[in-house]
Amino acid sequence: MSDSIPAIVLGGTGYVAGELLRLIAGHPRLHTAAILSDSQPGGSVAGAFPHLRSAYPDLTFSSLDQIDALVRETPRCALFSAAPHGVAAAIVDRLLCTAESARTHIHCVDISADFRYTSAGAYEAVYKHPHGAPSRISQFTCAVPEHLKTSVTPHVAHPGCFATATLLASVPLLTLGLADPRLFVTGITGSTGSGRRPVEGTHHPRRHSDLYSYGALSHRHVPEMTACAAAASGVTAEINFVPHSGPFARGIHVTVQATLKRPVSTAQAIEELAAFYKDCPFVRVIDTAPRVKDVATSNYANLSAVTNGSSIAVMSVLDNLNKGAAGGGMQWMNRLLGFDEGTGLTAPAPGWT
Repeated sequence: MSDSIPAIVLGGTGYVAGELLRLIAGHPRLHTAAILSDSQPGGSVAGAFPHLRSAYPDLTFSSLDQIDALVRETPRCALFSAAPHGVAAAIVDRLLCTAESARTHIHCVDISADFRYTSAGAYEAVYKHPHGAPSRISQFTCAVPEHLKTSVTPHVAHPGCFATATLLASVPLLTLGLADPRLFVTGITGSTGSGRRPVEGTHHPRRHSDLYSYGALSHRHVPEMTACAAAASGVTAEINFVPHSGPFARGIHVTVQATLKRPVSTAQAIEELAAFYKDCPFVRVIDTAPRVKDVATSNYANLSAVTNGSSIAVMSVLDNLNKGAAGGGMQWMNRLLGFDEGTGLTAPAPGWT
């Protein structure tokens, strides 16, 4: 492990934290040094994540004080923040302050929502509470990896899962001038997108064999989508988003529909999308309807498109916990550490989840 970089995970027993642990376990250049749980310090990680028992038979959760001490003593480490929004920023700030005072180095990827906006005011307008570390915001860039090859800041914020799926479909339309910047988005997400704590929307008898919308045209991730799309394409779009809860655990299916600005056939639209993502190994443009099962649990996203002469629809599918959260964050961390962005992420989807 002498050439392996220690990784720290913030997020306790949450689904994204568990997915990060799974990815780190299979990463050839990282190893898990600690995972934070102030409520369960000393508790068994395998007890919280039984499916990871073979990878972490003896690992226990650490307190914030223990992680603070680890940062002080570790010359270089990778920090993944999957703590809840409203909590993550203050913890990240404390650990970055510790590294600065000890002259150690942290590469941070935030997968919470706390560093996705360029100002405290923009964040507070959406989340209705003060930002936990406004002085750190300028040190983070928020973008889907496929839309920004190199971060201009030392740390990165990964967009949310719905935002990732929507941006992958929308940014080519805007950048290539294919469609008017008035986009209509329908998204369907699996129950893991609501987090580990049981709520009515994830309760199996309520969700099984059902499909329903929530937060129609008022979802809190719309400002994030709009800001990231503008930064990636240079075009400010109107995004009309209707999310839905799907009767499955993992995955997202998004359809983005818009009015064409120029005549484009279905074949031409697919060709232009494929050219746009030709250097992006985790985005596959296909000529058939993309299916969630073809990407679930993987870091791949499948896209396709259909036109009818006046309108275009782009379909995007990905795994919400992997490509939409932990895997996309790992892509960024690989870049920050100087690794190939696909390191530890190229396993295909199992196909029969």
